[in-house]
Amino acid sequence: MRIAHLILAHNNPNQLELLIRRLTYADDVVYVHLDKKTPLAPFGYLRTLKNVFFVDKRVSVKWGASSMVDATINGFTEILATGTKYDFINLLSGCDYPLQRPEYIHDYLSQHKGKTFMSFKAISNDWQEAIPRIELYHLNNYKFPGVFIAQRLLNQLLPKRSMPNALIPVGQSQWFTASGDAVAYILNFWKQNPQLRRFIGLTWGPDEFVFQTILYNSPFYERLVNNNLRYIDWSAGGASPKTLTIADQSKLLASNNLYARKFDLDKHGDIMQLIDQKLGNDSRVASA
Repeated sequence: MRIAHLILAHNNPNQLELLIRRLTYADDVVYVHLDKKTPLAPFGYLRTLKNVFFVDKRVSVKWGASSMVDATINGFTEILATGTKYDFINLLSGCDYPLQRPEYIHDYLSQHKGKTFMSFKAISNDWQEAIPRIELYHLNNYKFPGVFIAQRLLNQLLPKRSMPNALIPVGQSQWFTASGDAVAYILNFWKQNPQLRRFIGLTWGPDEFVFQTILYNSPFYERLVNNNLRYIDWSAGGASPKTLTIADQSKLLASNNLYARKFDLDKHGDIMQLIDQKLGNDSRVASA
Protein backbone atom coordinates (compact mmCIF):
# COMPACT_ATOMS: atom_id res chain seq x y z
CA MET A 1 0.00 0.00 0.00
CA ARG A 2 1.20 3.50 -0.82
CA ILE A 3 0.21 6.90 0.53
CA ALA A 4 0.86 10.29 -1.02
CA HIS A 5 0.82 13.08 1.55
CA LEU A 6 0.04 16.62 0.36
CA ILE A 7 1.12 19.29 2.84
CA LEU A 8 -0.08 22.87 2.47
CA ALA A 9 2.60 24.97 4.16
CA HIS A 10 3.54 28.61 4.45
CA ASN A 11 6.16 28.94 7.19
CA ASN A 12 8.59 27.30 9.63
CA PRO A 13 10.86 24.96 7.62
CA ASN A 14 12.08 23.27 10.82
CA GLN A 15 8.58 22.20 11.78
CA LEU A 16 7.83 21.14 8.22
CA GLU A 17 10.98 19.01 8.19
CA LEU A 18 9.96 17.28 11.40
CA LEU A 19 6.51 16.55 9.99
CA ILE A 20 7.98 15.18 6.76
CA ARG A 21 10.36 12.90 8.63
CA ARG A 22 7.50 11.53 10.74
CA LEU A 23 5.46 10.81 7.59
CA THR A 24 8.28 9.13 5.66
CA TYR A 25 7.69 5.40 5.37
CA ALA A 26 8.36 2.71 2.77
CA ASP A 27 7.42 3.99 -0.71
CA ASP A 28 5.16 6.81 0.48
CA VAL A 29 5.76 10.27 -0.95
CA VAL A 30 5.34 13.77 0.41
CA TYR A 31 4.32 16.69 -1.78
CA VAL A 32 4.57 20.20 -0.38
CA HIS A 33 2.60 23.15 -1.66
CA LEU A 34 4.44 26.20 -0.34
CA ASP A 35 2.43 29.40 -0.41
CA LYS A 36 3.69 31.51 -3.30
CA LYS A 37 4.11 34.48 -0.95
CA THR A 38 6.71 32.48 1.00
CA PRO A 39 10.32 32.51 -0.28
CA LEU A 40 11.33 29.05 -1.41
CA ALA A 41 15.02 29.29 -0.50
CA PRO A 42 14.76 28.47 3.27
CA PHE A 43 12.80 25.32 2.35
CA GLY A 44 14.98 24.24 -0.55
CA TYR A 45 17.04 21.75 1.46
CA LEU A 46 13.92 19.67 2.07
CA ARG A 47 14.01 18.63 -1.59
CA THR A 48 17.01 16.46 -0.74
CA LEU A 49 14.93 14.26 1.56
CA LYS A 50 13.80 10.93 0.19
CA ASN A 51 10.51 10.96 -1.75
CA VAL A 52 9.87 14.65 -1.06
CA PHE A 53 8.61 16.89 -3.87
CA PHE A 54 7.48 20.50 -4.06
CA VAL A 55 4.40 21.40 -6.07
CA ASP A 56 5.59 23.41 -9.06
CA LYS A 57 2.38 25.38 -9.66
CA ARG A 58 2.28 27.44 -6.49
CA VAL A 59 -0.61 29.67 -5.48
CA SER A 60 -0.62 32.77 -3.31
CA VAL A 61 -3.03 31.57 -0.64
CA LYS A 62 -5.42 33.96 1.06
CA TRP A 63 -7.34 32.85 4.12
CA GLY A 64 -11.00 32.20 3.40
CA ALA A 65 -10.55 32.52 -0.37
CA SER A 66 -10.77 29.94 -3.12
CA SER A 67 -6.98 30.07 -3.50
CA MET A 68 -6.81 27.34 -0.84
CA VAL A 69 -8.90 25.14 -3.12
CA ASP A 70 -6.63 26.00 -6.06
CA ALA A 71 -3.52 25.05 -4.07
CA THR A 72 -5.07 21.71 -3.14
CA ILE A 73 -6.21 21.00 -6.69
CA ASN A 74 -2.73 21.82 -8.01
CA GLY A 75 -1.14 19.44 -5.52
CA PHE A 76 -3.55 16.63 -6.32
CA THR A 77 -3.01 17.20 -10.04
CA GLU A 78 0.76 16.89 -9.79
CA ILE A 79 0.50 13.76 -7.65
CA LEU A 80 -1.80 11.98 -10.09
CA ALA A 81 0.14 13.22 -13.13
CA THR A 82 3.04 10.96 -12.10
CA GLY A 83 0.93 7.96 -13.07
CA THR A 84 1.81 6.21 -9.81
CA LYS A 85 -1.08 4.41 -8.15
CA TYR A 86 -1.64 5.62 -4.60
CA ASP A 87 -4.16 3.89 -2.36
CA PHE A 88 -4.67 7.05 -0.32
CA ILE A 89 -3.90 10.73 -0.68
CA ASN A 90 -3.65 12.49 2.65
CA LEU A 91 -4.19 16.25 2.92
CA LEU A 92 -2.33 17.95 5.77
CA SER A 93 -1.27 21.42 6.82
CA GLY A 94 2.23 22.31 7.92
CA CYS A 95 0.86 22.62 11.47
CA ASP A 96 -0.26 18.97 11.66
CA TYR A 97 1.54 16.07 13.29
CA PRO A 98 0.95 12.31 13.34
CA LEU A 99 -0.30 10.74 16.56
CA GLN A 100 0.52 7.21 15.41
CA ARG A 101 3.53 5.49 13.92
CA PRO A 102 3.49 5.13 10.13
CA GLU A 103 3.26 1.34 10.44
CA TYR A 104 0.03 1.73 12.42
CA ILE A 105 -1.35 4.25 9.91
CA HIS A 106 -0.58 1.90 7.04
CA ASP A 107 -2.18 -1.03 8.80
CA TYR A 108 -5.29 0.96 9.64
CA LEU A 109 -5.77 2.31 6.12
CA SER A 110 -5.00 -1.04 4.51
CA GLN A 111 -8.03 -2.39 6.34
CA HIS A 112 -10.17 0.36 4.79
CA LYS A 113 -9.02 0.47 1.20
CA GLY A 114 -11.39 2.39 -1.05
CA LYS A 115 -12.78 4.47 1.82
CA THR A 116 -12.49 8.23 2.14
CA PHE A 117 -12.24 9.79 5.59
CA MET A 118 -13.59 13.34 5.79
CA SER A 119 -15.80 15.22 8.23
CA PHE A 120 -19.01 16.68 6.88
CA LYS A 121 -22.36 18.08 7.96
CA ALA A 122 -25.34 19.09 5.84
CA ILE A 123 -25.05 22.87 5.55
CA SER A 124 -28.82 23.37 5.29
CA ASN A 125 -29.53 21.56 8.57
CA ASP A 126 -26.49 20.79 10.71
CA TRP A 127 -24.04 23.55 9.77
CA GLN A 128 -26.32 26.49 9.16
CA GLU A 129 -23.72 29.08 10.10
CA ALA A 130 -22.09 28.19 6.77
CA ILE A 131 -25.18 29.06 4.72
CA PRO A 132 -24.01 32.67 4.04
CA ARG A 133 -20.82 31.26 2.53
CA ILE A 134 -22.94 29.88 -0.30
CA GLU A 135 -25.92 32.23 -0.53
CA LEU A 136 -23.97 35.49 -0.50
CA TYR A 137 -21.38 36.91 -2.87
CA HIS A 138 -17.87 37.13 -1.42
CA LEU A 139 -15.16 39.14 -3.12
CA ASN A 140 -12.28 37.95 -0.96
CA ASN A 141 -10.37 36.91 -4.09
CA TYR A 142 -10.24 40.56 -5.14
CA LYS A 143 -8.34 43.54 -3.86
CA PHE A 144 -9.39 46.98 -5.06
CA PRO A 145 -10.61 50.22 -3.44
CA GLY A 146 -14.19 49.83 -2.30
CA VAL A 147 -14.24 46.04 -2.59
CA PHE A 148 -16.41 45.63 0.51
CA ILE A 149 -18.84 48.29 -0.70
CA ALA A 150 -19.11 46.42 -4.00
CA GLN A 151 -19.68 43.17 -2.15
CA ARG A 152 -22.45 44.71 -0.04
CA LEU A 153 -24.16 46.16 -3.12
CA LEU A 154 -24.03 42.81 -4.92
CA ASN A 155 -25.76 41.12 -2.02
CA GLN A 156 -28.38 43.86 -1.78
CA LEU A 157 -29.24 43.85 -5.47
CA LEU A 158 -28.84 40.24 -6.56
CA PRO A 159 -30.83 37.17 -5.48
CA LYS A 160 -29.36 34.61 -3.11
CA ARG A 161 -26.99 32.14 -4.66
CA SER A 162 -27.28 28.35 -4.67
CA MET A 163 -24.95 25.51 -5.54
CA PRO A 164 -24.82 24.77 -9.29
CA ASN A 165 -26.24 21.53 -10.66
CA ALA A 166 -28.45 21.18 -7.55
CA LEU A 167 -25.50 19.87 -5.55
CA ILE A 168 -26.32 19.27 -1.89
CA PRO A 169 -23.67 21.24 0.03
CA VAL A 170 -21.94 19.52 2.94
CA GLY A 171 -18.73 20.28 4.74
CA GLN A 172 -16.85 21.03 7.91
CA SER A 173 -13.08 20.48 7.97
CA GLN A 174 -10.84 20.84 4.93
CA TRP A 175 -8.36 18.15 6.03
CA PHE A 176 -9.02 14.59 4.92
CA THR A 177 -7.62 11.24 3.83
CA ALA A 178 -9.13 10.09 0.53
CA SER A 179 -8.72 7.08 -1.70
CA GLY A 180 -6.71 7.71 -4.84
CA ASP A 181 -9.80 6.97 -6.92
CA ALA A 182 -11.84 9.55 -5.00
CA VAL A 183 -9.20 12.23 -5.62
CA ALA A 184 -9.17 11.33 -9.31
CA TYR A 185 -12.95 11.78 -9.34
CA ILE A 186 -12.64 15.18 -7.61
CA LEU A 187 -10.14 16.39 -10.21
CA ASN A 188 -12.23 15.18 -13.13
CA PHE A 189 -15.41 16.74 -11.72
CA TRP A 190 -13.60 20.03 -11.08
CA LYS A 191 -12.25 20.06 -14.63
CA GLN A 192 -15.58 19.17 -16.23
CA ASN A 193 -17.67 21.71 -14.30
CA PRO A 194 -16.54 25.30 -14.98
CA GLN A 195 -19.79 26.59 -13.45
CA LEU A 196 -18.71 25.10 -10.11
CA ARG A 197 -15.29 26.70 -10.42
CA ARG A 198 -16.87 30.09 -11.08
CA PHE A 199 -19.29 29.65 -8.19
CA ILE A 200 -16.55 28.67 -5.74
CA GLY A 201 -14.55 31.76 -6.71
CA LEU A 202 -17.24 33.93 -5.10
CA THR A 203 -17.71 31.99 -1.88
CA TRP A 204 -16.04 32.21 1.52
CA GLY A 205 -14.03 29.31 2.95
CA PRO A 206 -14.84 26.87 0.11
CA ASP A 207 -11.95 24.60 1.07
CA GLU A 208 -14.12 23.45 3.98
CA PHE A 209 -16.98 22.21 1.82
CA VAL A 210 -16.21 21.86 -1.89
CA PHE A 211 -14.42 18.49 -1.76
CA GLN A 212 -16.97 16.95 0.60
CA THR A 213 -19.80 18.27 -1.58
CA ILE A 214 -18.32 16.77 -4.75
CA LEU A 215 -17.98 13.31 -3.22
CA TYR A 216 -21.24 13.45 -1.26
CA ASN A 217 -23.11 13.98 -4.54
CA SER A 218 -21.21 11.24 -6.36
CA PRO A 219 -20.99 7.46 -6.64
CA PHE A 220 -18.33 7.69 -3.92
CA TYR A 221 -20.98 8.63 -1.33
CA GLU A 222 -21.26 5.02 -0.14
CA ARG A 223 -17.53 4.94 0.55
CA LEU A 224 -17.43 8.10 2.66
CA VAL A 225 -16.61 7.78 6.35
CA ASN A 226 -17.75 10.84 8.30
CA ASN A 227 -14.53 11.08 10.29
CA ASN A 228 -11.35 12.79 9.12
CA LEU A 229 -9.14 10.89 11.60
CA ARG A 230 -7.84 14.17 13.07
CA TYR A 231 -7.78 15.43 16.64
CA ILE A 232 -8.71 19.12 16.46
CA ASP A 233 -9.71 21.23 19.46
CA TRP A 234 -12.19 24.02 18.75
CA SER A 235 -12.90 24.74 22.42
CA ALA A 236 -11.15 28.11 22.35
CA GLY A 237 -13.75 29.47 19.94
CA GLY A 238 -12.94 31.71 17.02
CA ALA A 239 -12.22 30.95 13.40
CA SER A 240 -9.17 28.76 14.02
CA PRO A 241 -8.64 25.73 16.26
CA LYS A 242 -6.65 25.87 19.45
CA THR A 243 -2.87 25.55 19.26
CA LEU A 244 -2.10 22.38 21.19
CA THR A 245 0.19 22.60 24.21
CA ILE A 246 1.54 20.45 27.02
CA ALA A 247 -1.82 20.93 28.75
CA ASP A 248 -3.36 18.73 26.06
CA GLN A 249 -0.97 15.83 26.54
CA SER A 250 -3.42 13.40 28.18
CA LYS A 251 -5.99 13.74 25.39
CA LEU A 252 -3.39 13.61 22.63
CA LEU A 253 -1.50 10.63 23.99
CA ALA A 254 -4.75 8.70 24.50
CA SER A 255 -6.25 9.62 21.13
CA ASN A 256 -6.88 6.94 18.52
CA ASN A 257 -6.83 9.55 15.74
CA LEU A 258 -4.09 9.30 13.16
CA TYR A 259 -3.17 12.99 13.14
CA ALA A 260 -3.71 16.16 15.16
CA ARG A 261 -3.55 19.89 14.61
CA LYS A 262 -2.44 22.48 15.18
CA PHE A 263 1.06 22.59 16.62
CA ASP A 264 3.71 25.28 17.00
CA LEU A 265 7.24 23.87 17.26
CA ASP A 266 8.81 27.17 18.32
CA LYS A 267 6.39 27.98 21.14
CA HIS A 268 5.11 24.57 22.20
CA GLY A 269 7.60 22.04 20.92
CA ASP A 270 7.49 20.09 24.16
CA ILE A 271 4.12 18.53 23.33
CA MET A 272 5.49 17.33 19.98
CA GLN A 273 8.46 15.80 21.78
CA LEU A 274 6.13 13.94 24.14
CA ILE A 275 4.29 12.50 21.15
CA ASP A 276 7.64 11.41 19.70
CA GLN A 277 8.55 9.73 22.96
CA LYS A 278 5.25 7.87 23.06
CA LEU A 279 5.75 6.62 19.52
CA GLY A 280 9.39 5.76 20.09
CA ASN A 281 10.48 8.02 17.26
CA ASP A 282 14.12 8.78 16.62
CA SER A 283 15.64 11.85 18.28
CA ARG A 284 14.58 15.18 16.91
CA VAL A 285 16.19 16.44 13.74
CA ALA A 286 19.18 18.65 14.32
CA SER A 287 17.60 21.71 12.70
CA ALA A 288 14.62 21.53 15.05
